[in-house]
Amino acid sequence: MLSRKNTAERTAAQAWDYLSSAMAGAGESAKDAGRHTADLASAKAAVATATAAKLGKQSGKLAGKAGKQSGKLADKAGAKLNRVSDEALERATLAANALAGRKPGVPWGLIAGAGLFGIALGWVAAATARAAMERQAENEQLELAEADPGAVVTPTYGS
Repeated sequence: MLSRKNTAERTAAQAWDYLSSAMAGAGESAKDAGRHTADLASAKAAVATATAAKLGKQSGKLAGKAGKQSGKLADKAGAKLNRVSDEALERATLAANALAGRKPGVPWGLIAGAGLFGIALGWVAAATARAAMERQAENEQLELAEADPGAVVTPTYGS
């Protein structure tokens, strides 16, 4: 009874450590993504503004181009932030499940895929073996016919 309790406490402590590190890592990744996006967007905007100021007439066109580039950068940042958030949520869910004592699910898709691959491989091997046996039977019949020209040979398949 005592060892079971110690094991459970140790497992809970490990799960808590995993959950804490997952949450901290997700927070840091999100901060880094936001910081990188802000730095990149401000640098691009500064370059576009400086270029627009130098060119005068074409500033309207360049301002539109800068706006489009800023929008693209924001989209990229949002996508990166979504990936980081999704990873953090998955890690936190795994950690919470570990704390609750639930085991991870069985990867049924992977198991089914491996089974189908095995079936296909077996079918190919059987078809190849069957074709080789038919060729061997035909060769033996041809050799028999050459050895005894008066004999009539009727090939039979599948029996």
